[in-house]
Amino acid sequence: MLIGVPKEIKTQEYRVGLTPSSVRELIAHGHQVMVQKHAGLRIDLGDDKYVTAGAEIVETAEEIFACAELIVKVKEPQLSELALLREGQVLFTYLHLAPDPVQTKGLIDSGCIAVAYETVTDEHGSLPLLAPMSEVAGRMSIQAGAHTLEMNQGGRGMLLGGVPGVAAAKVVVIGGGVVGTNAARVAMGMEAHVSVLDKSIHRLQELDFQFGSKLNTVFSTADALETHVTAADLVIGAVLVPGAATPKLVSREMVSKMRRGSVLVDVAIDQGGCFATSRPTTLADPIFTVDGVVHYCVSNMPGAVARTSTFALNNVTLPFVLALAAKGYKNALMDDLHLRNGLNIYRGRLTHAAVAQALGEPYVAAVDALRS
Repeated sequence: MLIGVPKEIKTQEYRVGLTPSSVRELIAHGHQVMVQKHAGLRIDLGDDKYVTAGAEIVETAEEIFACAELIVKVKEPQLSELALLREGQVLFTYLHLAPDPVQTKGLIDSGCIAVAYETVTDEHGSLPLLAPMSEVAGRMSIQAGAHTLEMNQGGRGMLLGGVPGVAAAKVVVIGGGVVGTNAARVAMGMEAHVSVLDKSIHRLQELDFQFGSKLNTVFSTADALETHVTAADLVIGAVLVPGAATPKLVSREMVSKMRRGSVLVDVAIDQGGCFATSRPTTLADPIFTVDGVVHYCVSNMPGAVARTSTFALNNVTLPFVLALAAKGYKNALMDDLHLRNGLNIYRGRLTHAAVAQALGEPYVAAVDALRS
């Protein structure tokens, strides 16, 4: 199969769909790989490394979209890329369609086969292609939040861990999944006072066993959310409903009750965000303020550590790329339920129930679409 890797064009996005090591693996299995010039340059993956691995380097994204049977990216296709997609072409990348009707329509109109990293599952019911970026984003959320608490960012002027004789900041993490666990771990490491809210008692028990008395675990109710959020210095939104729009758990009224200079970091912004006041921002312009509360809502947060993120992502995506290339997309999707769960768009039809529900659109079950 001919596989194409275009250069990412989202603002300050320097990750790349395939590393030279992944390219070498695909070449060893008899496939061809085209990589756009300078696709990995900013993370020290120069064109020479791709050539050594066996890839063909091409000048433009247009050449890749015109020829490749399978496009491997990191972020959702931008408007200029949507226009390049062809009928029957396979796109494998993060999509996050639930809050994005424009992208969804573009993919449907293209006639492509769009498989989303974030809805591929595994035998444990987890999201293996989302997990490494969730780990990165969870850890970065505390790093970003600590910086945003500084005075010159509009924050309260607090050191997250305090100093002897001065209280540490109160950090509240909403959601005890991969993002929330990693956020809590880093916040505790910086000696903040950390509370995690979750609706699952089982998950809260696991966190209690893992971290002990250093972590305050709280069953999430409307009352608990209001109590902890309004008293917090830093709140991390770490909620995920696979494929669906994230529920708005923190209302505008709650935000208005927070102290001036408190910080909200919405890691769920790719799926619409869990704060009512959230809107997507970029790494170039990451923050804005509502009612005196500073919001950090960067929709590609792991892109700030693009080298680490690229290698972590390739570790989990490569087996699926190999399967798609070796079997062809139809056989690969039919043979693997977990990969098939990643199918969001198939030749003009929505094939993921949660996405369709979030957008108010009809859908066809993936297996039925593939059989038709």
